[in-house]
Amino acid sequence: MSRATWGPWWAVLAVVIGIAGVDPVAAQLEYNMPRGVTAVSENVYQLHMLMFAICCVLAVVVFGVMIYSIIRFRHSRGAVPATFHESTMVEIAWTVVPFAILISIAIPAAGTLIRMEDTSNPDMTVKVTGYQWQWHYDYLDEDVEFFSRLDEQSYLARQRDPDISPQEVENYLLNVDNPLVLPVGKKVRLLMTSNDVIHSWWVPDLAVKKDAIPGFINEAWTQIEQPGVYRGQCAELCGRDHAYMPVVVVAMNEADYADWLNEQRSTASDATDQVLAAGMGPAGGAAGGEFDPAAPPPPADVAAAGEMAAEGAAGAAQDAQDASGESGQSGGDDEATLMRVGEEVYSTHCVACHRPDGSGMPPAFPSLADSEMVASDAAAHIAIVLNGKPGTAMAAFGSILDDEQLAGVITYERNSFGHDGGVVTPQDIEQAREEMQ
Repeated sequence: MSRATWGPWWAVLAVVIGIAGVDPVAAQLEYNMPRGVTAVSENVYQLHMLMFAICCVLAVVVFGVMIYSIIRFRHSRGAVPATFHESTMVEIAWTVVPFAILISIAIPAAGTLIRMEDTSNPDMTVKVTGYQWQWHYDYLDEDVEFFSRLDEQSYLARQRDPDISPQEVENYLLNVDNPLVLPVGKKVRLLMTSNDVIHSWWVPDLAVKKDAIPGFINEAWTQIEQPGVYRGQCAELCGRDHAYMPVVVVAMNEADYADWLNEQRSTASDATDQVLAAGMGPAGGAAGGEFDPAAPPPPADVAAAGEMAAEGAAGAAQDAQDASGESGQSGGDDEATLMRVGEEVYSTHCVACHRPDGSGMPPAFPSLADSEMVASDAAAHIAIVLNGKPGTAMAAFGSILDDEQLAGVITYERNSFGHDGGVVTPQDIEQAREEMQ
């Protein structure tokens, strides 16, 4: 073959060598799947490497024969096509060889799949529920449950015209406020379901990827062998904020995990006492949306951004209390508490779309500051927060928040952003739920 004929091949070879051996950035990239930190993830990795090796051998053989045939039997050398019609040996070979390859792959793959689905005899069980767009973890028999949402720094960096750059945020979009904490060396069964649409709970280091489907419960399990932080995300296109629904698992040794459990129970108990002392009582009537005293406070920066909008609303609540004639009357206390709860809920669930000042992001997310519905139509306001709005990204919060939280956030919206729309009580929410049934 002449030098001119080999020219393109030398060029391709030079590019491959340059990318693989010269470019230091490319050399640092990890293209292979992770080995993981569980026995199952190690099995999955080894299975992957076995199939990769088989594919490489097949590629070398097949492309080697093709390249050899192209060069050796090219027209310029006077090659003459063969005249035989068929070959019994070739027919047998290309039937037996693929069958043997498939069997060599199927046996270890079947064993790994069976092991991945074996959720029997767990040491503990965690129920995982997907919401748009957060996870809820319920440690069955441990009296511990909480929501897990995108962390504050990632949340702020993802906003339009952010004060903080995504490049400045460590683990941008892969960090949460409340991670799932698990003990090492324990078999943990995971019960997966969803409250709204199909989600998928995926952590590559654990080799766990399971769909969370409304009305169904899927099972998975993991047994982490070493402490650490393992990150994943929702792997199902579940809506507008699909990209902002990460999963973080923190594995602790048994002693640290026991301390964490005790701390969670203590925090939940203290928060419940504070709420009861404020006269707000536990939730009643929220289908699938139990009161979550362990839920984190709103991000400090977000709460501060909404402070000015809340000042007028807080003043209105105080005026209502003063107008009652007795500073200790329950009406004033209830409104002030609803405003406080509503501001927290708004900062956690609503501010991403409707902005801290209620200006929204039209046309997808309308402004609350100049909304006729927020200003006057309380029934319509309650209905859209409870049920969402079909055909839009407005989620239904009726099963995510309890009656007090819903009453609080609606009251907050109706008395902020220049509005003075009065109070919506938990009893109003309860009545709206009954009318929906």
